[in-house]
Parts: sequence; structure tokens; C-alpha cells
Amino acid sequence: MIPAKFDYVRAGSAAEAIAALGEHGDEAKLLAGGHSLLPLMKLRLATPAVLVDVGRLDDLRYIRDAGDQIAIGALTRHHDLETSDLLAEQCPMLRHVAHLVGDPQVRHRGTIGGSLAHADPASDLPAAVLALGGTLVARGPDGEREIAATEFFTGFLESALAGDELLTEIRVPKVPGAGWSYQKFNRRAQDWAIVGVAAVRNGTTGVALVNMGTTPLRATAVEEALAGGASAAEAAERADEGTEPTADLNASEEYRRHLARVLTRRALEEAGA
Repeated sequence: MIPAKFDYVRAGSAAEAIAALGEHGDEAKLLAGGHSLLPLMKLRLATPAVLVDVGRLDDLRYIRDAGDQIAIGALTRHHDLETSDLLAEQCPMLRHVAHLVGDPQVRHRGTIGGSLAHADPASDLPAAVLALGGTLVARGPDGEREIAATEFFTGFLESALAGDELLTEIRVPKVPGAGWSYQKFNRRAQDWAIVGVAAVRNGTTGVALVNMGTTPLRATAVEEALAGGASAAEAAERADEGTEPTADLNASEEYRRHLARVLTRRALEEAGA
């Protein structure tokens, strides 16, 4: 289908983008790589009156050493993540997960900020950032604020970003030498995950689930079981606790619950939990 009619604004800076969001309110949407928003517009599931293009804001495209964290500009493309030497050394799971997003065309245009702000529960990168215990930085007319990844995803395709805020940076802790795993089950290599699991073991173990509810989820029951001394197999049996998987053409609810338990066991064993 063809998207509904819209006006187009190209922002020359983050400040211009924020001003445009403030001017147009709920009628405006940010456009970066476009791989999340444009399909929704073509299906008329999203009908913004104004698109604010931030795709050329190169000052929001970087991967930097920030002490005990890695700072990633929101407009950093997936391809930049999957080829980053810094991530390979300090946070290899994020680099690996970026490599699994879509196909090369998607990875050369799509951005990590767009993926996270879209808040799709079937997306790979939100689960990776959740498992790592990341932090997201938003900028609005009143300045910057930090949002823990655990507080960022609020509903289906909804986030904690205010209507006049721009996601500017993602911060993930350095985890050199940590055990990690990302398990993804899909029908074809480039499909969305039917279910996915991200696990990072760095003293404690963070576990996050893909496509097991209306938002990307932390597998808190698994984490609690591991903290209490449970084995990987025992903890994995609790992977679907507190989840609300949906049924669709790809899988029933019960099949998704089964996959969550199986993939979580595999992820924990590979991560060394």
C-alpha cells in the first residue's frame, strides 16, 4: 500500500528535531533508517502528519569508550555495530546480535536507536540491551534524562520517550570475558524471531526474552532462580513465568512457552551460568 499524505521536515541538529516534535506534537514521527516506521506507514498502521528526518545527524552516530561503559549514538547503524572492534573486545554479544538483524541492506540503513525506540517485542537488539542492563539517554526541551532499559519499554510499540524527546544515546556496560549467548528461533534466517533469548553472565546473569509478550522482557524468574543456586536446566524451566506470548501463524502460545524454556537452557549453558 501507499502511505497516507504527510509533510516532511529534515532536521539539521538534535535541537531542530526536538523543536519540530514540540511544534507538531503527536502528529509528528521521527525518521532515521525507516525500516521500522515505513512498513507501518505503508500498511496505514501509522499515519503521521509530519515526518522529522534525523537520518543525517552524524553527531549521533558513534561508538565510544566511556570508562566502564560503551556509549553508542542512537543513529549508529547496525552495520557499524557488527563491525566494531570496540564492541568485539568489550561487549561481543551486542556486536553478534546486530549481525543477526535483517539482511545487509537493513543493517546498512537501520539504526540501533530506531530499533529500540520502535519497541517491537520481536526485535533482537532490545533484548540484548535489556540483558546487558543498559541505559538509554533521551533529550527534550528540558534537557537530558537517563532511562534504565528495564523502564524503557512500556507497551506494544510504546516506550517511555515523551512526544517531544529524541533518543540520543545508548550506554551498555563493558563485559570483557563475560559468558554470553543469543539464541534465536525463526523459520528463515532473515525473519523476526518466533522466540529469542539473550543471556549475559558477568558475576550475576541477565536474561531477556524476545517475542514473549507485548514488550521485550527480562526473564526475572530465571534470574532469581540462578541467584538462588538453581542449575541452568532448573532455572530455564521458569523462563515463561510472567510472560504473555501470543498465538499467530508461526506458533501457538504453548509452543512459544516451550521454545522459551528450551532456548533459555541453551543460552544459559552456552553463557556458562
